[in-house]
Amino acid sequence: MAEPRLAVRRKSRSSSERKRSRAPVQPVAASSPVARKRPSSDGEGPPAEALCSNDSEEDMFGDYDSFYGNDSLIAQVDDVEHKYLQDENMDVKAAGEVVPGNLQSGVHQKEQDNFSASQNVVVLKSDKEGACQMQDSDPADGNQKLTESILDDLPSSQLLYFEKMDELSSASRTSPLPKGRDERVDSFSDKIRDPLSFCAGAEHRNRPIDSSSHSKCVLFKSESLKDHLKSAMTGNARAQTLQVSKTKQLKEAVLSEEIFVARKAIESSSLDIGPFYGLPSKVKDLFRQLRGIETLYEWQHDCLMLESLQQRKNLIYSLPTGGGKTLVAEIIILQELLCRQKDVLMILPYVAIVQEKVRGLSSFGIELGFLVEEYAGSKGRFPPIKRRVKKSLYIATIEKGHALVNSLIETERIDDLGLVVVDELHMLGAGSRGAVLEITLAKILYTSKKTQIIGMSATLNNVGDLQKFLQAEYYTNNFRPVELKEYIKIRDTIYAVDSKTENGFTFSHLLNFKYSSNLEKADPDHIIALVTEVIPKYSCLIFCPTKKNSENVASMVCKYLKKEFRAHKEKEKQDLIENLKSIGNGTVCPVLKQTIPFGIAYHHSGLTNDERKSIEEAYSAGVLCLLACTATLAAGVNLPARRVILRAPYVGNDFLKKSQYKQMIGRAGRAGIDSAGESILIVQEKDKHLVQDLVHSPLENCYSNLLLELTKGIQSLLLSLVGLKIAVTCEEVDNFVCCTLLGVQQQLLSKEKSLSEIIQDGLENLIEKGLLKGRISEKDHNSKSTLTITPLGKAVYKGSIDLAYCNILYRDLKKGLQGLVLESNLHLLYLSTPYDMTSTCSPDWMIYLRQFNQLSAAEQKVADIVGVPESFITKKASGQAVRKNVDNAVVNRFYLTFVLYSLLKETNVWSVSEKFNLSRGYVQNLLSSAASFASCLLHFCEELEELWVYKALLTELTKQLTYCVKTELIPLMEVAGVLEARAKQLYNAGYKTLAHLANANPETLVRMIEHLSQRQAKQIISSAKMLLSEKAEALQEEVEELLKVPTDIPGTH
Repeated sequence: MAEPRLAVRRKSRSSSERKRSRAPVQPVAASSPVARKRPSSDGEGPPAEALCSNDSEEDMFGDYDSFYGNDSLIAQVDDVEHKYLQDENMDVKAAGEVVPGNLQSGVHQKEQDNFSASQNVVVLKSDKEGACQMQDSDPADGNQKLTESILDDLPSSQLLYFEKMDELSSASRTSPLPKGRDERVDSFSDKIRDPLSFCAGAEHRNRPIDSSSHSKCVLFKSESLKDHLKSAMTGNARAQTLQVSKTKQLKEAVLSEEIFVARKAIESSSLDIGPFYGLPSKVKDLFRQLRGIETLYEWQHDCLMLESLQQRKNLIYSLPTGGGKTLVAEIIILQELLCRQKDVLMILPYVAIVQEKVRGLSSFGIELGFLVEEYAGSKGRFPPIKRRVKKSLYIATIEKGHALVNSLIETERIDDLGLVVVDELHMLGAGSRGAVLEITLAKILYTSKKTQIIGMSATLNNVGDLQKFLQAEYYTNNFRPVELKEYIKIRDTIYAVDSKTENGFTFSHLLNFKYSSNLEKADPDHIIALVTEVIPKYSCLIFCPTKKNSENVASMVCKYLKKEFRAHKEKEKQDLIENLKSIGNGTVCPVLKQTIPFGIAYHHSGLTNDERKSIEEAYSAGVLCLLACTATLAAGVNLPARRVILRAPYVGNDFLKKSQYKQMIGRAGRAGIDSAGESILIVQEKDKHLVQDLVHSPLENCYSNLLLELTKGIQSLLLSLVGLKIAVTCEEVDNFVCCTLLGVQQQLLSKEKSLSEIIQDGLENLIEKGLLKGRISEKDHNSKSTLTITPLGKAVYKGSIDLAYCNILYRDLKKGLQGLVLESNLHLLYLSTPYDMTSTCSPDWMIYLRQFNQLSAAEQKVADIVGVPESFITKKASGQAVRKNVDNAVVNRFYLTFVLYSLLKETNVWSVSEKFNLSRGYVQNLLSSAASFASCLLHFCEELEELWVYKALLTELTKQLTYCVKTELIPLMEVAGVLEARAKQLYNAGYKTLAHLANANPETLVRMIEHLSQRQAKQIISSAKMLLSEKAEALQEEVEELLKVPTDIPGTH
């Protein structure tokens, strides 16, 4: 039965308090005799202690005492049997009928509870214990009470099974024993011994059963039930079984059965689909244990119960930031993985969010038996490994998600993908990344009628267009767990945002803070006054227009704060500084060193990944109470605050968009902590009218970017359509493009040319570039002439290469073959340096010359080969005029290659950024982009035979660029969320391999690793277990594939 509609209450509880709560019994169960007979169990009492602590050493026979009473299990069965055999009105056959229904299930259930109690899993309360005590004078009655008591602790799905057995038993008392009753009783017995038999999959159903471990039960022979039971138990004891605890087997059996019941319920399209929205009750327990989520918000319940979801229609849903959208998506994902047994793709906007989600869901994967695979940066297999048993959750960035979908279409496996979830659906309107997302979704819609698409966002306006594009239903709600109060500040006056008034604002209050003349000059916007109203007791975010401004604001605030602020969590702040020092190899940013003692830091893309992660963790833990940040934080990881201040209505030099404003203020108010959240936008008089429009205007519309982003948009789409054989004639291409968001919005976006003309121009351009073959003309545009892709075209779309650079790239790689210098990796690094970063590079010519002079003779030869003469750099460094015609893009690219070359030699972002006078964030971004581009380059070269030599070289280089650490740290850095500083700590503490980490104890890890919380330790261990499981599964798949007997062996038919 679905959950009741209750408001969410999140609270952290100690493990001792977390008791498994049984799901409510379904209506059909409530009316059955078994359900009616169950006694209530409201009494409190100490838990019953298990008498047997070691499963493997139990004496199962003879004088073994049941923990429910003093009679041995076999003696009780013997007594019951004799009682009925002595009844003069009951013949032997009738006596046989009485036992199986209730008694047999009771015996098996008793075995189950013995297993559970021996592992201290089920806690029996005193009144239950009393109910379970059997009196010598009435063993049959005692057994009945035992059965009733045990039923109280079972999930509803298992109760249904016992009720069915009970009904069969009742029916059999008045009719002869039907053929196969033996097998039914024994089938359940087999299930207790083999938990996997609950699974509905053919691989379990068709598995041959070992007779030694499954003794056949013949109840109606002359042999007594006591003898039979003894014989069956002896058979079980002798059977060779895996060294797994019985408690674990039983847990797996119950979980498998609940999944089976839920899957069957979903297949029957029932709205009432099981204990927790069609999922086993264990999922509910995991949300409680891992997330502190007790119950769902009412809107979440309503959304999950939507008829459109039950019918597997596509869905778009929209709620304000912090409303709990992700939880709904996660429940739908688990339904797909566990109940429908299909793979799932989750598309997220940024690498950091992908890694955070991989860490968060790995624990669920370990517990529930599915794989979590990361597709971000240079990580991910194409096509993904086809798993025989476990299903996969692919968590991907937009670009990697597109490449994954392409590979599934190409291998005709797109129908394996049961669900695609897109977070931040409004990204469809965001430049080239929006174009890639649109192409991905359009391909899924066109090639698979079985794949469901779920899109969510906090900032959507023209939903009608998106609904038409995705053929989706729409659900929206204005729910926020914490009330948001919006204010604007002009001079020293605070106004509340009020749409009911004429100008949109109403007076709230004047700032009550005395400023000295010096402070007034330093802080004319009264940021310190606004901040000190909330910190250090509560947290605060200040969004600044630029990176430099965020650093300045952090410095300015801490200069004028009182000394008392330093005392708040002083030790933890000192630990944070030490941690940052170890990240920077002994160096800490001077600004952070000054601000952190006051609980203040800045947060922007200029920080390294390690620094950013440390600052985010310190803020979440309350060590830092104020972050001065840029707009990227609003779109990134979830860091809420009591008060959010917008320093100015600008992002860089551009005026704030409504969607950006909504995302920033959406960070105000923390569920379960704050009663309300506040946002204050600081406005200068000159911007007052613009801000009035901003606050009260609707959200921006989401428009297709396929036309604006020509090479990454429409041309890229056309190339892959032909390459994947989705559409190979002009008519088919036209039909496909009409199904995109561009097709829906064509009258708005393509006024000068018709869509057919745009498609024709695009195809002709691809033929000119040598990427497609075929003939196109206006006359035969609607003809059936077929287009084909060239080897170069195939390499371009498989490598996800931007069409703007594909021909230059091919030329550079061919030129490299003529004289590839392998004395160092400089030449290969140049070929792997991203083209799109050259435009943002401004070389420091003195540094350029210094680096050039440090090259060996062979490396200087590389400069000549690529076209960067020494004379050119010398003249530039000395300020002389340069007459020689040199390609600036090549010169800039080679300068970036120097940066990468230094990074691979020194593996220290700090020292390299100082050497080249670049920000740490820029250097790290260059490294990430180069790793991703090298991965694309590898896929490109794999498709062209003439470039075979690059394959092995690029495989190793991609790995070096991805991790940029000493070789011994790479296995640890493969784990999601383990960055360089953490990998060094783990390695030095003796955790040197993936297996070490996967088998680590969280408490020991916390004790041995500085600045590591219990939650982080558990996440790291879960991620390591997931990665290890993934690698083991891949090897197992390979073994099975090798050993598989071919079906087409000559002479076998």
